[in-house]
Amino acid sequence: MKLVRYGTPGAEKPGLIDNSGRVRDLSGAAADIGGETLRPAGLKALRALDAETLPLVAGTPQQDLRLGPCVGGIGKFICIGLNYADHAEEAGMPIPPEPVIFNKWTSAVVGPNDAIQVPRGSVKTDWEVELGVVIGEPGSYIDEADAMNHVAGFCVVNDVSERSFQLERAGTWDKGKGCDTFGPTGPWLVTRDEVADVDNLEMWLDVDGERMQSGSTATLIYKVPHLVSYCSRFMSLQSGDVISTGTPPGVGMGKSPQRYLHGGEVVTLGIAGLGTQRSEVLAAPET
Repeated sequence: MKLVRYGTPGAEKPGLIDNSGRVRDLSGAAADIGGETLRPAGLKALRALDAETLPLVAGTPQQDLRLGPCVGGIGKFICIGLNYADHAEEAGMPIPPEPVIFNKWTSAVVGPNDAIQVPRGSVKTDWEVELGVVIGEPGSYIDEADAMNHVAGFCVVNDVSERSFQLERAGTWDKGKGCDTFGPTGPWLVTRDEVADVDNLEMWLDVDGERMQSGSTATLIYKVPHLVSYCSRFMSLQSGDVISTGTPPGVGMGKSPQRYLHGGEVVTLGIAGLGTQRSEVLAAPET
């Protein structure tokens, strides 16, 4: 299934994408695409529905029908740093001996076509296409062999980052990762059963039509089962938590000369089978 949340910001309704690419309303079957709905029993109940009998939502998704973040009520937005060897190299940092964990604040989460707002004082706003892993079954100290049974599905994430806040402002990476609008998520949550090989998904990102990132989940250092198991050692994972698994090379920080977003650009990105995003970039508000 491809599960979506559609409508105006803050008032999104649950839906699914039917075989013709249209949105069907799930309001009669689920309160939201999040929480209990993402547990195995909740997903099983949705799969039992006949999509053709569900109310058809007017409009074409991502055109005249806005899609919100594909997961509602995200509790934790966990990110993994330096998880592609070639990205670590372009960042001038060693390959980490264990996964690097940081957070995006959930107030950063927006829809896949919502604008990215350059924050006040920013000089190094950057882009990062990433595979998002959505937790279904909660757990702590999850065995790696059982980790995929805790995954509801996958989605596209743009881990927008302000590098000067992240690396030059005397603090943890979180400072440059969680600004408002820095977490475009979606367009849809693709359930795990529909992703044949999560270790072989092509991913890309363009700025104003110029290809910046081109990679594949095949080159992830720490794979999805390991990441789920590893994160669960330090925190309980809850239904609807999102783990963003790292980015391939081609970020603005790694360009020569470095290149950043200042406003007026259009960022487009996608992952094979998981959909695409398109975000206009807004200049920082005046002080």
